[in-house]
Amino acid sequence: MLNKIISGGQTGADRAALDIAIKFNIEHGGSVPLGRRAENGKVPLWYNLKEMDTANYSHRTSRNVQDSDGTVIVSNGKLSGGSLLTRKVAEKQGKPWCHIDLLLMDEFESAVVLDAFIKDFYIDCLNVAGSRASHDPYIYSSVKALFEVLLYMDVMERTPELISLDDMFPDKNIPEKKCSTIEEALFFLADIFSLKSRSMLANSHENDIAYYYFSMGDAIDSALGLSMGNRALIEACQKRYENMVGKIDIDDAVMIILKSFADYLRQDHVLRIVP
Repeated sequence: MLNKIISGGQTGADRAALDIAIKFNIEHGGSVPLGRRAENGKVPLWYNLKEMDTANYSHRTSRNVQDSDGTVIVSNGKLSGGSLLTRKVAEKQGKPWCHIDLLLMDEFESAVVLDAFIKDFYIDCLNVAGSRASHDPYIYSSVKALFEVLLYMDVMERTPELISLDDMFPDKNIPEKKCSTIEEALFFLADIFSLKSRSMLANSHENDIAYYYFSMGDAIDSALGLSMGNRALIEACQKRYENMVGKIDIDDAVMIILKSFADYLRQDHVLRIVP
């Protein structure tokens, strides 16, 4: 399991890695050029990145390679520009690096390769680099998908059994309600989820959020109709966290609601651990 993800904060692959880290409560960081320089302006302040004393991109690249245990470079095709520079810097510094070409491998195969790289080189802090959004408009979503598969594999390796629907819902069915606010959604979820599943979530550690996301995420999505067009709730999630995250998708909304649900249970309910 990775303990930290860093990147240079550029649009595309860099930003996707940071968003995944924030989403799954993984420590994140990295160095950015002076002025938090990026191709679309400034790197947003919600990313916990260290500003360097130079605006030169190559200096930032070198620092992030140096400060990590290894670097993965993700692209759709051959390396070029800053991605190619990252590989050359890693080679020069003698640091482990891995190139994942998503044109040659699907998400699962890519995740297997990345998982092996992390384990083979005992990588605790991973530097993520790759194409910027202007060069590859699909790289952001591709990198997010890659890391979600990687984290799912990690969860299944550590805890082979996820929480079953039978454990989540007493009547074995998923009740549905298109709530329009996060507060309404939390009340509804507290009413429909079993005492056992609520107890487990209330007593969970924030670092275990991936386990509950992959266990309960689909059920939360179905119960609240997020994939069925519940735009009001997705927009409520976006508005609640507009100063902390970028534009969210359905899966991000599920995680926001799950984290809010866990906080709600911890603060407002005294729950015993149910065997």
